[in-house]
Amino acid sequence: MDATALKAIQAPLKEAYREDAAKALITLRARGTLDDQSIACKVETGRALAVAGLHPATGGSGLELCSGDMLLEALVACAGVTLKAVATALEFRLGNTTVEAEGDLDFRGTLGVARDTPVGFREIRLKFHLDTDEPQERIDSLLKLTERYCVVFQTINNKPALTVSAS
Repeated sequence: MDATALKAIQAPLKEAYREDAAKALITLRARGTLDDQSIACKVETGRALAVAGLHPATGGSGLELCSGDMLLEALVACAGVTLKAVATALEFRLGNTTVEAEGDLDFRGTLGVARDTPVGFREIRLKFHLDTDEPQERIDSLLKLTERYCVVFQTINNKPALTVSAS
């Protein structure tokens, strides 16, 4: 897809959202079912079933997906798609590019070993390995726009309001 095709697809959407902001509001959903045989949650992905379980550092077998890995994978997926869309819109010459995310966890918090140790990632690093001969100012612009428009990055960076309930 080139910039012209991308703009042609997005132009009517942008116009509709400008005219009626309510049209831009959607709710994404994820659903999972707890496994009755092991400590795992079967997550419906829309295309397949992903089974998430405990990370080996917390006693898991390593056979199931770790939700921390899934978070990083979601970040890589969103950042990669956003980078590609922005590069396409800017007519940015982008060759073979890879995206990596890594994050640091201290499982003492997760396991309740040390109450003063936070639960969750202490730091997440997102890195793009760009294959381009574009000038640095265009690279900087590409990264700035990717950061700005990546939904997962912005969600992690700007903590949304969260609620928990049971029914």
